[in-house]
Amino acid sequence: MAGNTSSFEGFILVGFSDRPHLELILFVVVLTFYLLTLLGNMTVILLSALDSRLHTPMYFFLANLSFLDMCFTTGSIPQLLYNLWGPDKTISYLGCAVQLYFVLALGGVECVLLAVMAYDRYAAVCRPLRYTEVMHPRLCGQLASVAWLSGFGNSLIMAPQTLMLPRCGHRRVDHFLCEMPALIGMACVDTVSLEALAFALAIFIILAPLLLILLSYGHIARAVFGIKSAAGRRKAFSTCSSHLLVVSLFYGTIIYMYLQPATAYSQDQGKFLTLFYTIVTPGVNPLIYTLRNKEVKGAVRKVLGKGGAEG
Repeated sequence: MAGNTSSFEGFILVGFSDRPHLELILFVVVLTFYLLTLLGNMTVILLSALDSRLHTPMYFFLANLSFLDMCFTTGSIPQLLYNLWGPDKTISYLGCAVQLYFVLALGGVECVLLAVMAYDRYAAVCRPLRYTEVMHPRLCGQLASVAWLSGFGNSLIMAPQTLMLPRCGHRRVDHFLCEMPALIGMACVDTVSLEALAFALAIFIILAPLLLILLSYGHIARAVFGIKSAAGRRKAFSTCSSHLLVVSLFYGTIIYMYLQPATAYSQDQGKFLTLFYTIVTPGVNPLIYTLRNKEVKGAVRKVLGKGGAEG
C-alpha cells in the first residue's frame, strides 16, 4: 500500500519554498502577469467577437489561442499563488490529477494550434488571391477542432499513466505544479518505457507541428524574397513576425523540457522555464499580436465608441 499513499494524502508542492526570500516577490510578479493575461486575452476574444472586421481566419485562431492561454494559466496559477502566499504547500490527489491533465492537454493544443496558425499565414502570403477560398469557415473550424482534440487525446494517454506510477510513499513534488517530468522523476520504478511513450507522442504533438511551422515559413520566406517592392516585403513580414515570435518563445521552452529524459531534467531549470511559459508567454501573446496591429487598434476605438463613424 505504500506506493498508493499519495492517492489518499495528496502531494506537497515544494515550489520555491527553498528560496523563502523569493516567494513574496514571485507572488507579486505572478499575480501581476496573471491579471494581465486575463485582461489581455479577454480583450482579444471580445474584440474578435464584436468587430466584424476581425471576423477572419487569423482572428478566429487568435481568439482560440487567447481562450487557451486563459484556461492554461487558470489551471495552474491560482494554486501557485496559494502556495506562495502561505506555509501550506499541499495539493489533493484529485487537484493534482486535474492540474496535470489540463496543463498537459492545453500545452499540446497550443503546439498544434500554432502550426494551424502558421498554415493560415502561409495561405495569406503565398495564396493571397485564393485565401478566402482556401481558409473557409468550415476548414477553420475543423483545424481548430483537430488542435483541441489532439492535445486532450495526448493527455488522456499520458496523464493516467503518470499518476499510476508507484512512488513508494513519496509525496514531495519538487515543482510548483503537478507536471509530468517532475511526477515521473518521483517514481520508485523503472520509467524507461513510459518516457519512450512520452517521447513518441511528443514527436506527433511537438515535433510534427514544429516541422509544419518550419515548412510553412520556408515557403513564406521564398515568397517574400520574390516580392520586388520593399513596402510589399515589409507588409508580408509584418503579417508573420508576431506569430514567429510567439512560436519561438513557446517552442523554445517546451522542446527543452519535454524532449529530454527525466534523469537529465534539472528541477531548478524546470521550475523557472515552466514559470516562464506559464505566466510570461500567455501574458505577452496579446501584446505581441496587437501592439502594431491597425485592425485591432481600430476595433478598440470602435468598441469604445470613438471610431463608430469609421466602421
